[in-house]
Amino acid sequence: MDAIELLTQQHREVEELFEKFEKAGEGKEELLMDLFVRIADNLAAHATIEEKLFYPSVYVGPTADKLQEAVEEHLAAKRVIADLLDMDPSDEQFRAKVKVLQELVEHHVEEEEKELFKQVKKLLTKEELTVMGEQLEAMFSELIQSQPRMQVPREIGEAAPLS
Repeated sequence: MDAIELLTQQHREVEELFEKFEKAGEGKEELLMDLFVRIADNLAAHATIEEKLFYPSVYVGPTADKLQEAVEEHLAAKRVIADLLDMDPSDEQFRAKVKVLQELVEHHVEEEEKELFKQVKKLLTKEELTVMGEQLEAMFSELIQSQPRMQVPREIGEAAPLS
């Protein structure tokens, strides 16, 4: 699977988790927390592989502005995740904050898929995208096993560097 296919697949997986969260009924705090933890872990690992491997590899000319914006969007999402990590799902603001996180992620995903990924396909060969996809998948698999959400509070000071 190439890098863009992998990242797109991860976007769909997180969207499904947000949908399940939205459908969870009242009094389902344990389910809400489980879904939030899965969302937060997936987003944290996904952001890390983008910031450490994908973005720096394609940080040239036409993508530079989009990537600067993308890391700022990551930072905004991380700040909401950090807030949520300190909340209980029974808190009346918990669902509202998760909704804000969902909206941030949806905006980010839309821009990545409609603009950035198209630019990247012009910059890299299919082979380069495939090799990068393998690297991204390996790093994600390693990260997801270590509760990556727990690193988020340490990453809310400023956006990740791109170079």
